[in-house]
Amino acid sequence: MTVPSTDGTRLAVALGATPPSDALSEQILDAAREQFMTFGLRRSTVDDVAKRARVSRVTVYRRIGNKDSLVSACLLREYRRFLVEVDDAVAALPTMEDRLVEGFAAVLRHIREHPLIGGLLRLEPETMLPFLTLESGPALLAIRDYLADRLREARRAEGRPAADATPVAELMVRITVSFLLNPVSCFELDDENQVREFARCYLVPLLAAG
Repeated sequence: MTVPSTDGTRLAVALGATPPSDALSEQILDAAREQFMTFGLRRSTVDDVAKRARVSRVTVYRRIGNKDSLVSACLLREYRRFLVEVDDAVAALPTMEDRLVEGFAAVLRHIREHPLIGGLLRLEPETMLPFLTLESGPALLAIRDYLADRLREARRAEGRPAADATPVAELMVRITVSFLLNPVSCFELDDENQVREFARCYLVPLLAAG
């Protein structure tokens, strides 16, 4: 799953919102990130974030919204950041298959090691579930559509026949989210070589279907 590191605006549109363009919104999201990393989602309130950001509760509501909106905006900003890092990791690879394998490995690595997202997945997976499922996570749907667009671009660049890439992209997103939410599996994905082997065996064949 990759995004062009030189196209932040396109990424923002793909993820359903534009990044905060003013210092106050960034200040609130920075405070939310620190609050959620320190105390988790269940034990955090809008008041906690407002206090940490040194603004009023009303300001948080006006700039970002309620707690769910605050969590979504905070996670969305982190998604943008690590997807750019993933793209940088795979940009020089020659084929769509190679980029898929390395992209899958990079996504799992980045999220598992991420101090906010990875930490919340370990400590509060049930609380994170609504923010990491296609049914209730608009950002995840946008990532699916963006990945489908990237797959279509890759097919054109390599001279492959055009095809609807959305089903393949959705399967890839669902598989990735499933392993993140519940890592217990018959598949051994403890190190990156195992992750790459899984991707080559089970994800790369999906490209033939799209």
